[in-house]
Amino acid sequence: MTFLNAITRRTAVLIAAALLLPAGHAIAADTKVVVGYQTDALPSSVAIANGEFARATGVQIDFRRFDSGADVFAAIASGDVQVGYVGSSPYAAAVSRGLDVKAFYLASISGIDEALVVRNGSGINTVADLKGKRLAAAPVSTDHYQLLALIKSQGLTEKDVQVFAIPQPEIVAGFNRGDLDGGFVWDPALTELKKNGKVLVTSKDVADKGAPTFSAWVASASFAASNPAFLKAFAATADKYTGSFLKDPAAWGPDSEHARALAKLLGGTPATQAAALRNLSLLPARTQATEAWLAGGEKSGVARILKETAVFLQSQRKIPRVLPSYAPFVTPAVVAGLAP
Repeated sequence: MTFLNAITRRTAVLIAAALLLPAGHAIAADTKVVVGYQTDALPSSVAIANGEFARATGVQIDFRRFDSGADVFAAIASGDVQVGYVGSSPYAAAVSRGLDVKAFYLASISGIDEALVVRNGSGINTVADLKGKRLAAAPVSTDHYQLLALIKSQGLTEKDVQVFAIPQPEIVAGFNRGDLDGGFVWDPALTELKKNGKVLVTSKDVADKGAPTFSAWVASASFAASNPAFLKAFAATADKYTGSFLKDPAAWGPDSEHARALAKLLGGTPATQAAALRNLSLLPARTQATEAWLAGGEKSGVARILKETAVFLQSQRKIPRVLPSYAPFVTPAVVAGLAP
């Protein structure tokens, strides 16, 4: 776990430094906003590729690609990134360590776009076969959280199963060499691992057993307070593409302009990107603006999931403390204005 400890220390240092910055530091509307994204196939990623996010907000946006949510949060903590796409596990870890951010739009919830893939010949046919195996997930990711939760649900510990917290490219390489028996990953690693393995458990399966996750667009609290119009336009654009996919998934097939744009931005082929989109569980803004997700303060689904995740991470000694409340890190204001 040396790599994970290094990531944890680096993130903690950056968060501590960020807490020394003056509160309410605003970014002027005529300057560049830096947005961190990842390799997940999302309908809204088309708006990165075609420039619609920038046109809709009226602001120059520098989109920067990251390999994990932990890296996105480290960049937010350092002040290099103002808005980022992250998963719920690194989100819970970051705010538990003192980083003040606001989730303003949910990109997706637990689905089959993240999964534990086991290598052909590994001897793993059911979750009961995980004991003694070598598994991996990206450090402090939702996949890492769900992998640990899955192991715990089987009455096992990390002494019974070797769990490696390493970046996804290293997971793919180790899996292909036979060094790893399985990896809990998202695309493009998910597609790569399936070539020589099979899906044993999906993120939705683990969520149904009591460990739900989500991915969200978050902004630093100071940026959110100073730039509500930017967040509104950004979320409206994301929701436009979410709605387009939900209304007509066939229009996002392998021969579509959308799939080609995603492949150009994220890699892979239009066919693999179209297939990845079909694995998503998406929520329109009107659903996000309910107590089940972003609204309701302490009762909101997002605040509850963050706290449950933090409790689990603390039990696994991944974070030092659990906060009394995670409601301060969730805002329904942006999506409430979008819901018809």
